[in-house]
Amino acid sequence: MSARVRAMAASDIEAVIRIEKSALGSTWSVAAYTNELTNPAAFYVIAEDESGEPVGYGGVWIVMDEVHVTALAVVPERRRQKIGEELLAAMLAEGLVRQATRATLEVRKSNLAAQNLYARYGFVAAAVRKRYYPDNHEDADILWLYDMTDPDWRTLFANNQATLRLLP
Repeated sequence: MSARVRAMAASDIEAVIRIEKSALGSTWSVAAYTNELTNPAAFYVIAEDESGEPVGYGGVWIVMDEVHVTALAVVPERRRQKIGEELLAAMLAEGLVRQATRATLEVRKSNLAAQNLYARYGFVAAAVRKRYYPDNHEDADILWLYDMTDPDWRTLFANNQATLRLLP
């Protein structure tokens, strides 16, 4: 089962906070999200299920030529259904529209599912942020996608997007 991905609106903030709390255990404030939605460098998306219920969200900052993934979360009961991948693909596609040439993010060392997703899109580990996560002081791997202009990466991205479009 896939989801419909669309740009996030202010009316989605409460749902995003619920998703974030269920998926990550902590949340940003309403004010922080309101601020993000007015930030010209920010781009946030929401995934809705067949009934229109928000089940995931993601956000990036696109500054100069760089996409920085700031958030990506899917409610636990809808994980492993390609929703996170749909969100990631939408955010990277927006980066391409804005002429980004590289992307970065932090991911928990213990989050193997997310690490595998990012690897499918060409992200590689570059460094570690020690004790990065405030809830349990877990380390984060810093991942980079170094060249979004590379024809091989563009083919990989197009193939990944085509696979997503084939989902029921």
